[in-house]
Amino acid sequence: MVTRRYTLRAAHALKPDVLQSDKTMLHLNFKFARLYSMRVIVVLMGMLSCAGTTTAQEANGKTKAVAELLNEQAEYLPLPVKQEAKALRGYYIDNSGEFIWTSPSRISDLVARFRNSAAEGLNASAYPADQLSKAADELEKTVRFSFLTEKITKAHFELYASALFLRFARDLKVGRFLPTRIDPKLFWQPKKIDPVQALTVMASAEDTGAFIQEWEPRISEYRRLKSVLAAYRELQEAGGWPKVPPVEVVRPGETNAAVVPAIHARLALSDVELHGSRDPASALYDPELVAAMKRFQTRHGLEADGVIGKQTMFALNIPIEDRIQQIVATMERWRWMPENLGQSHIRVNIAGYELSRVRDGNLEETMRVVVGKPYHQTPVFSGAIEYLEFNPYWNVPYSIAVNEELPKLKTDPASRAAKGFEAVIDGRGVPLTTINWNGMSRGNFNVQIRQKPGPNNALGRVKFMFPNRFNVYLHDTPAHSLFSRAQRAFSHGCIRLARPIDLAEQVLQPKTGWKRDKIEQVLASKVRTVVPLKEKLPVHLTYATVWLDQNGLVHFRPDIYGRDTKLKKALVGRYAPF
Repeated sequence: MVTRRYTLRAAHALKPDVLQSDKTMLHLNFKFARLYSMRVIVVLMGMLSCAGTTTAQEANGKTKAVAELLNEQAEYLPLPVKQEAKALRGYYIDNSGEFIWTSPSRISDLVARFRNSAAEGLNASAYPADQLSKAADELEKTVRFSFLTEKITKAHFELYASALFLRFARDLKVGRFLPTRIDPKLFWQPKKIDPVQALTVMASAEDTGAFIQEWEPRISEYRRLKSVLAAYRELQEAGGWPKVPPVEVVRPGETNAAVVPAIHARLALSDVELHGSRDPASALYDPELVAAMKRFQTRHGLEADGVIGKQTMFALNIPIEDRIQQIVATMERWRWMPENLGQSHIRVNIAGYELSRVRDGNLEETMRVVVGKPYHQTPVFSGAIEYLEFNPYWNVPYSIAVNEELPKLKTDPASRAAKGFEAVIDGRGVPLTTINWNGMSRGNFNVQIRQKPGPNNALGRVKFMFPNRFNVYLHDTPAHSLFSRAQRAFSHGCIRLARPIDLAEQVLQPKTGWKRDKIEQVLASKVRTVVPLKEKLPVHLTYATVWLDQNGLVHFRPDIYGRDTKLKKALVGRYAPF
């Protein structure tokens, strides 16, 4: 049928340049159209609405045009439309959704947002703004010269623009990449968008900017990082920060004409307090500059001693471009997070060695934590604390039992027994000294080992249980000296707490009768006691190497697990719609 051929030409012309470089976007062959018979024109006019059509008829005509393209001409449609065909059918056909991209101002706003998507921490090359703009120009010419093809060409453009918009909306809401594509060992719960809802929200929004405010992740940390990204990009455009000349060490009170002025110039760009009476050209590493250096060291996870050594020098000279990539990577990670963290929840930032407790939407306290070693990495996931266990037993995981405990048991089982360890056989505790450990190996080890409650227990006096596939939880520890260190990756994967009893009191506060004195009585009894929560408390284990504190200061941390390195490679590479 000639009508079908004409429609196919319109669809064929709308393919992206990457699929068909010799075709012009939305170019229709009008000479070919003029050769159509009057019969064909009548068919077209019957299919398309013309002057005097009612609003309902216009909407019905648009729906029919979209349905014909998606159902009959699907194989000829541009790749982005094919990828989003199910969502487009859901919005335009199943829900009779109105056309969104009918206003030139709305189209130009979408094009501008695509071009400026870096402000959202996205990659502008992922959204073909130039192609979309060119398609809009060709559409305007087509509509101006041929009312007969108006709904067909408008339908093509509408689908193309909405398909690209959905890519942008998905990237903005849930991230450009699946976490497991970045690191197969990284676990995160699947997160998806409702594309029909995205199109509906966009249709009702005044412009794309209003949509972004409504649609972007509602996590406050994400939005705060967005403002940091803008500030750092502005600083980058101004030339970034100066490089500090290499030096072995500079201590407070020393003089160094080559380094100290450079230190002042570097810190002045990020420390609002370093704008007093100090002479920027002074070579003396004086108390004011030392104080600024300590603030810098604190914000970068270094020992805040004011001594400028190798680690501090390295942090000072990290290029601003790398810091921007770090911000962008962390924004991507926040997109992976659940949309609703919970009005009250606990959040652990593994890279920052810190726990945050939120109640009724307010941050009430932070606490230092110890996390997994680089070869015993703490996983990233969300769960819910269901119960607390006071005076807990530590059931030694099999890997630790055969790799770490078995060699000690073969050498001196009595010393391990003195630390509170015992074997568990048929559900009952058995002294370690009654077992022949020399006859056991990795392939022949059928004994459960546990550590009884007491001062040496690896879990301390309390643990917070949120059942998960990793057997990871929050707990106390007898090794409190580790919390004084700036870098605290020492565990086998669980999270050790600096002030576990304080946290237990706050978590149990909604449960009547569990005050501090009762907790202390239970602890003193040394009897294992399980206390279920009335309501499960959400807990989120995250990995953020940059954030803003409550005072608006930006903090950066080293990528202790190398996870940002993998993510950055993906983010700066070619776009891949996973």
